[in-house]
Amino acid sequence: MPTHRIFKTSFSSVYPHYVAKAEKKGRTKSEVDEIIQWLTGYSETEFAAALDTGTDFETFFAEAPSMNPARESITGKICGVRIEEIEEPTMKEIRYLDKLIDELAKGRPMSKILRSAL
Repeated sequence: MPTHRIFKTSFSSVYPHYVAKAEKKGRTKSEVDEIIQWLTGYSETEFAAALDTGTDFETFFAEAPSMNPARESITGKICGVRIEEIEEPTMKEIRYLDKLIDELAKGRPMSKILRSAL
């Protein structure tokens, strides 16, 4: 079964779009970074290295130091698909991130985006 092309796309080529989406709505690059690091467990240094080396999405999530267990509480639709119904693990991780960035752009407080109350 062929893999989706996003899996082999470099994370660093999409990252500026995440930042632009957030900044367009008055949010910051540091908030985007905080979300990514919360989700994946990357430190600032590890995250910067992944961006610098052009790591693809599949590798970015496969090598994530510690995927946050609270991510499983992320529900809803992204691109018309319910996150809870996505079976392919890498695609699910990508959609978790997409959903968090959407929540940031919609003005949701960081404490709620990062599922702090759970």
